[in-house]
Amino acid sequence: MDAESAMEKILVIKPSSLGDILHALQVVETLRENRGRGNVEITWLVRDIFEPLLNVCATVDRTIVFERGKGLRGIWETGMRLRRERFDLVLDMQGLARSAFWALCARAPRKIGRGDGREGSRLCFRELAGAPAAGFGNAHAVEILLQFLPKLGLPAEPRGKVEFPGAKLSDAIAERLAATGTDEAPILLFPDSRRAEKEWKGFVALTPLLLERFPKTPVVWVGQSALRSDPAWDANPRFVNLMGKTRLADVIALIARARRCVTNDSGPMHIAAAMGVPVLGLFGPTSPRLYGPFPLSRPGNRVLVAPDGDLAKLSPQTVLEAV
Repeated sequence: MDAESAMEKILVIKPSSLGDILHALQVVETLRENRGRGNVEITWLVRDIFEPLLNVCATVDRTIVFERGKGLRGIWETGMRLRRERFDLVLDMQGLARSAFWALCARAPRKIGRGDGREGSRLCFRELAGAPAAGFGNAHAVEILLQFLPKLGLPAEPRGKVEFPGAKLSDAIAERLAATGTDEAPILLFPDSRRAEKEWKGFVALTPLLLERFPKTPVVWVGQSALRSDPAWDANPRFVNLMGKTRLADVIALIARARRCVTNDSGPMHIAAAMGVPVLGLFGPTSPRLYGPFPLSRPGNRVLVAPDGDLAKLSPQTVLEAV
């Protein structure tokens, strides 16, 4: 038997969202580490907008793209493409009707779905990943996905870290960082989140405090929000404003070289945690136990919880001391 035919071909169905894909990557990387990196080929079914993330990730060998903008036609076309391929194992880590449809379309002798799958998806599988010890409603998303591993004879324990060797900075951003005049690893600030109530409004006030406390360290804003900086520290070469100027590959490459990331409950927080980069997550209305950087027991993964779950009550000085 040649090496290619002996390789286990695994299809992972996890098309979205950014944070959820990062959670699944931590589990699939654990699978690769346990199986032996050269013994498995990982194909990932992903939404088109998140494909750039997986294209630069060492955990994933190839992608199948779902174009959500096509609606039902896109779901059907993706299913028909899967009919033309053969896998040894299918893992539906999404747990929805459309992901179950794709799992049914994929030709494979073994298919495993989520034990907490919705929209009737559980009815499409002979095998389901079990519940974590805390139950589905009280467990972190990674803990839930780790339950796929015991079905494969592996312990439900994370192993290794996710790496993105293909992520490179654009020339313009590399030049801007070089202009800071220091080789010190930067502190990255990510002011955005998908929901407004999860956004701490103190990043502007925090920035000059960091520039003063860490006199040799660049402080970099990353995200899409229209934050207004202060001319008093705009002129400081160690302050770099990249709001609205980064691609996903830039974000990953920046995190890889960061001294620490300071984030809201957001996708970049999960990227940093998956990569093993020190991260401080700021939490208000959401629970770090369920949504924080995983695992919270790792020394580099820290969280601050706002008093009464109100981010407005979290002071810049408190965040500075945590950093």
